[in-house]
Amino acid sequence: MPWFVKQETFLRPYAEMKPHLQAHRAWVEQLREAGTVLSSGYLVDGAGQPGGGGLLLLQAETYAEAEALIQSDPMLLSGGVAWTLQQWQPAVGDLGIS
Repeated sequence: MPWFVKQETFLRPYAEMKPHLQAHRAWVEQLREAGTVLSSGYLVDGAGQPGGGGLLLLQAETYAEAEALIQSDPMLLSGGVAWTLQQWQPAVGDLGIS
């Protein structure tokens, strides 16, 4: 099944985004419990400090299916992030993902 990557950048300070991050984590856990293969995390700088954005990796049958799923992400619904969605085509190497 194809992999998709949602990248997001915060448009608001962390303090304003924190409640939406908590809702996002709960949303991810609900999807995982329902069988969706996905992982979410934040980006950090060279000092290990959060850099104001994150990545969500997920498997879906099609781009449209992946896009429909992330449209319900509390981070997107908050209006506090700019985001992109792309399908990932592995070409070289193996990360041990199926």
